[in-house]
Amino acid sequence: MVYQTNNVYFICSFAAIGGGLFGFDISSMSGVLGTEAYKRFFHNPRSYGQGAITAAMPFGSLVGALCSSFIADKYSRRTSIQIGSVFWVIGSIIQCASVNVAMLVVGRVIAGLCVGIASSICPVYQAEIAPKEIRGRVVSLQQWAITWGILIQYFIQYGASNIDGGPNNPNQGTAAFRIPWGVQIVPAVILFFGMFFLPRSPRWLASKDRWEEAIQVMAHLHGGGDINHPKVLAEYQEIEEALRFEREEAISSYRQLVEPRMLKRVALGMSIQMWSQLCGMNVMMYYVVYIMEGANIASPLLTASVQYILNVTLTLPAIVYLDRFGRRPALLLGSFFMMTFLFIVGALQKVYGVPNKPPLTNSTNSDISWLINDNKAVSKAIVAMTYLFVCTFATTWGPTSWTYPSEIFPTKIRAKAVSLATASNWFWNCVLAFAVPPLLWNINWKMYMIFATFNGAAFIHMFLTAPETKGKTLEEMDDVFDSGLPAWKAVPKGSRLDQIQKDIEAGNLKITAPFGRVQTRESEKAAAETTEHAA
Repeated sequence: MVYQTNNVYFICSFAAIGGGLFGFDISSMSGVLGTEAYKRFFHNPRSYGQGAITAAMPFGSLVGALCSSFIADKYSRRTSIQIGSVFWVIGSIIQCASVNVAMLVVGRVIAGLCVGIASSICPVYQAEIAPKEIRGRVVSLQQWAITWGILIQYFIQYGASNIDGGPNNPNQGTAAFRIPWGVQIVPAVILFFGMFFLPRSPRWLASKDRWEEAIQVMAHLHGGGDINHPKVLAEYQEIEEALRFEREEAISSYRQLVEPRMLKRVALGMSIQMWSQLCGMNVMMYYVVYIMEGANIASPLLTASVQYILNVTLTLPAIVYLDRFGRRPALLLGSFFMMTFLFIVGALQKVYGVPNKPPLTNSTNSDISWLINDNKAVSKAIVAMTYLFVCTFATTWGPTSWTYPSEIFPTKIRAKAVSLATASNWFWNCVLAFAVPPLLWNINWKMYMIFATFNGAAFIHMFLTAPETKGKTLEEMDDVFDSGLPAWKAVPKGSRLDQIQKDIEAGNLKITAPFGRVQTRESEKAAAETTEHAA
């Protein structure tokens, strides 16, 4: 039998490597866009051409997300993540060996299949492994891994861009982009083999009636290996009751997705992932070099790298405080401040920007149509607002947009519903990846106003529809969403799981486990008393 680790933090951190691959994707283009090697080899793609290359990855991710639930429900969450990592390796090899745009696009689509699967199933796996007290924290590791992936890949590309005389050398070799696209194979190989040493989701095992394995996993995760631990037995009781209720309803998982009470949750999950794209963050990540060029910054690549470092650093407070602060405040405050910063950037671009026409146009800024000319104060203000925008996203919407959808659905439809939510993310990611280059080219500063308006709409939507979920088990989400209370009124504090655990410890509740070796402490006590009387 393969050794399996039981530390929840390690398990969820390692699974988050799947999120790291998402991050590698996001910056897999931004670091090479400004290099002469990339521009020359792929015939200087811009506007719709560059949009199509960038959109290939999120298109593959959209397909992967839609397919992920079938793999995850049939073969387990763990196996689906491993299958995804195989797609990433194949796609990265094709990208690294690309000889034309078509081959590059095919490689990005195949790698995208992995990102779609991993971004759907990694948060589900983490949410099903983690106890309620730290669920927000460990699922937020998904977002932190994304930021690390962005940062690591960007600096690999930044280093590779200096090969053969640097990014501005017209004769720069193709190693400037082949090395980064080849190196990204490594984390996927680590993820594939490492997942063998992680347990399967206990809720997935329970849904397949593999109760003995499920309780053993729960015991190792939450009971120090003791299958009689009150917390383990209470969790078993919760999961068993929820599954029994779902089966008594005798509704197929697909039909349950569109039931009125569940459809509201599905729409909310999909909306949160949609707004996480329409807030403008991935635009900042994919095309940050263009944005910095527009601000007329001396070194766009170096200035952009600061943004990636801030993204990594400012995700940490959310990981630490999300379970204490709550999901709802993070969504509301994040939308409000991102809206504010984008309106400021748009206004500065409008007032102080000028069309990029000769004699302003040169070889380093020819791919943008609007820039700030010779006004360092305004350029610095735009960069500062961009940094504040990134910091806001990193501490609010970044981690919460993965945590919230992964925890609000019942076991029977969780993988399918989360795959739909993630597919929503990738659909809008794909649309934006394709649309932003021509938007930047054709409407320039107005684009910031559009995304600021989206953030305002997200604020109103979340205020009206997103209740607080912190401190509740996955099985208690029906209580949260079916309470009849409006989203802005908190449901009663406390968890049913805690009460069940107290009743077991006090001897007021006897839990009958599904196989002989698992007994409650009460049954062991009764057996001991019987032996004493017989003696």
